[in-house]
Amino acid sequence: MYHWADYYDLTQRGLAGDLAFYEEYAKAAKGEVLELGCGTGRVTIPLAKAGIQITGLEISQEMLAKAVTKAEGTGPVDHLSFIQGDMRHFSLGKTFELIMIPYRSFLHLLHIQEQMKALRCIREHLQPGGKLVFNVFVPHIKHLYEEGEKLTLRGIYPFQDGQQVAMYDFTRYDHFQQLAEVTRSYELLDNNGKMLERVTGLFTLRYIFPAELHHLLRLAGFKVLERYGSFAKTPFDSASTEFIIVASPA
Repeated sequence: MYHWADYYDLTQRGLAGDLAFYEEYAKAAKGEVLELGCGTGRVTIPLAKAGIQITGLEISQEMLAKAVTKAEGTGPVDHLSFIQGDMRHFSLGKTFELIMIPYRSFLHLLHIQEQMKALRCIREHLQPGGKLVFNVFVPHIKHLYEEGEKLTLRGIYPFQDGQQVAMYDFTRYDHFQQLAEVTRSYELLDNNGKMLERVTGLFTLRYIFPAELHHLLRLAGFKVLERYGSFAKTPFDSASTEFIIVASPA
């Protein structure tokens, strides 16, 4: 039997160009790098293998255990450490040149108070001149609707020995609180398409509008240095589906 973290690791492959984008900023940093919400190490491990001194912080013990197992499976990895912790209130006893939050993990903070706590904590852990880099999706109104009452197939992914994983989602919205509650189901299929097991979980995101995020950063003592609409560094505009921020303490 596989666990949620195993299925997550298989199916969540990031966004086009995001790993190269974060690696560029990590290599440009003159000191240590901290990744918040590192999950199963999709970004953390390759950056460490590229010679970057990096720490991954993750609240889920299951996700963190998967990250450690993955790192060990790739052979010796220097410059890498993992810590279980909460991005809203962590205290690591040192500061970093770069703090990054890839793959929209900032959206797991479900209240403005939690977002502010995280940003202030990040600011305390940044060296003078250090940078915060992260991305969130752009909540276009036309996409924020419920798709009926049943799960929708999001993708099929090859697993082991000809097995496949089918991933299904159903999203329920609370537009007053700006919350998206996602029911996700992973189905393990054999090479004949027979379902061997199903693992279902629930997680919630708080979508955030670009102007709102600018105000949050300013209130938390940051200034925005760069903003992009894609990981190819295209300008952010009305057609952008991703909002990528590079900020520094004001």
